[in-house]
Amino acid sequence: MPAIIKKLINKDNESYLTTAYEDFKKNQPQFKVLKSTLNFADGKTLFAPVEETTVPSNGFFNDLPGTTQNNVIYTDLATSSSITQKKVFEETFLVKDSTRKITWKITSETKDIAGYTCRRANALIMDSVYVVAFYTDQIAVSGGPESFSGLPGMILGVALPHDNITWFATSVADKPISAALMKVPVKGKVKTNKELKATLTSVMKNWGEYAQMALKAFML
Repeated sequence: MPAIIKKLINKDNESYLTTAYEDFKKNQPQFKVLKSTLNFADGKTLFAPVEETTVPSNGFFNDLPGTTQNNVIYTDLATSSSITQKKVFEETFLVKDSTRKITWKITSETKDIAGYTCRRANALIMDSVYVVAFYTDQIAVSGGPESFSGLPGMILGVALPHDNITWFATSVADKPISAALMKVPVKGKVKTNKELKATLTSVMKNWGEYAQMALKAFML
């Protein structure tokens, strides 16, 4: 959190944001931890946040884009299509589009995640977002958390090192998945990714440097 907050400080807001930043470092946890589930069955995956049961204590910085879970994502791996229910501030969109095409470079590095040996792969998305992923071919599903997919096995870990965000599996359960656990999201204004980006760019055109951070977070 401190690393993300520090990037917000500039000459226009440093008079008040620097004090808030220092207070945060003294009084709040360094990391904000959120939980989610990734159900998968029959070539389809559903990524969904687990609602927080405790009231967040991060105050002023709690709802920063990039520090909240905004998406419920249903992916059909056979058709390379996805439906994303995406919350953007007070608005909800339903983004229907093809899955993100990611050019992965698989390496020889391995890491143990949730009891599975995972191989590392690197990629660049959205022109400038560096992605490190760890996948296991022991789970023969080419899916993963959020909008990350396209590797020869399930992605159990993702890190965006320059954006201070990670997703890592803590456990994997082999059990039947009912239809109720694979519900396709239906709520929101229907858009494609291109249309959503155009809408957000227009809305945030006068938001200065903050707009770039917010746009990146909402388009991930």
